[in-house]
Amino acid sequence: MIDIAPLRRTLPPVPGAIALARWLAVVAAMIVAIVVVGGITRLTESGVSITEWNVVSGTLPPLSEADWAAEFAKYRQTPQYVLINGPAGMTLATYKTIFFWEWVHRLLARTIGLVFALPLAWFWLRGAIPPGYRLRLVALLALGALQGAVGWWMVKSGIVHDVKVSHFRLATHLLVALTTLAGVVWTALDLVGLAQGRGPSHLRPLATLTLGALVIQLVLGAWLAGLRAGVVAGAGWFTRDAWPLMQGRFWPAGIDWSHGAIAAISHDPYLVHFVHRWWAWVVVAAMVLLGRGARASGNRPASIALHSAFGTQILLGIATVWSGVWLPLAVLHQLTGALLVVATTWAAHALGRARA
Repeated sequence: MIDIAPLRRTLPPVPGAIALARWLAVVAAMIVAIVVVGGITRLTESGVSITEWNVVSGTLPPLSEADWAAEFAKYRQTPQYVLINGPAGMTLATYKTIFFWEWVHRLLARTIGLVFALPLAWFWLRGAIPPGYRLRLVALLALGALQGAVGWWMVKSGIVHDVKVSHFRLATHLLVALTTLAGVVWTALDLVGLAQGRGPSHLRPLATLTLGALVIQLVLGAWLAGLRAGVVAGAGWFTRDAWPLMQGRFWPAGIDWSHGAIAAISHDPYLVHFVHRWWAWVVVAAMVLLGRGARASGNRPASIALHSAFGTQILLGIATVWSGVWLPLAVLHQLTGALLVVATTWAAHALGRARA
């Protein structure tokens, strides 16, 4: 078999690729930030506080008391207000708090779009994008646009149909964001390699299986959040009744099987919580193997990042359950989930480059 490593080392470096990689690193950091803000928005029940999607005029918040009164009047027509917050005595001041988080979430989304689109156009016009990367960057921009549409589709389910947004739509919204994040990180790493005279990486079977297991866990986590299933295990610091058990039992009581197994796994909060906490160990096993592969490829930092991320994520998940889903811990859990996607992508990229 011919050894192509010497040929690969003679590829001409593309110094301008570093500028694109740095730009994409900024975009990736902003996506992580919006995932965190999205988590706060969900946990504070703020997602349906803005009942319209005005791409341009919605950039500014209400600027007068009359404007605030008009927005509050629209919100008072939602099922969330009629059935929950209205009877609880929500005031305009309280409404302004939940409005803030949804407005920041949408403003950050618009900002990410500009930070991606404007430099992309600049690099494109200057001819600074290496061959083979234009279509990939346009696809990532399209994913970002799709994310905006999916976000409104998600919010609409909580304005029209229910007191909360659909957990299926919530999962779709999160997955599109994290898929975009993984694509941005992978492309940035490819560009760094290009600047060093190396070719692009390739997705290997072990990396594919690990990413697939992680996607399942992310879907389960989004369902758990959407179903408010984080509290069904009970609470209490350092008590086994809440973790590793659920309400003092290994197999949770109260699962509704009346509509079949598929309905139970996708709608029952007890079963979703149970599967989410134990599927995590399948993901850990796959990530240990991926981390070892990344280290064997010569990229020890990627392996360390991956092990640190999934270890921290497991501990935060347990602490979040013990705390009864305390907001700061739940937000940190979501932040680490996004960083885990970054670390997994990095390790998968390292494995693919070593065997390219």
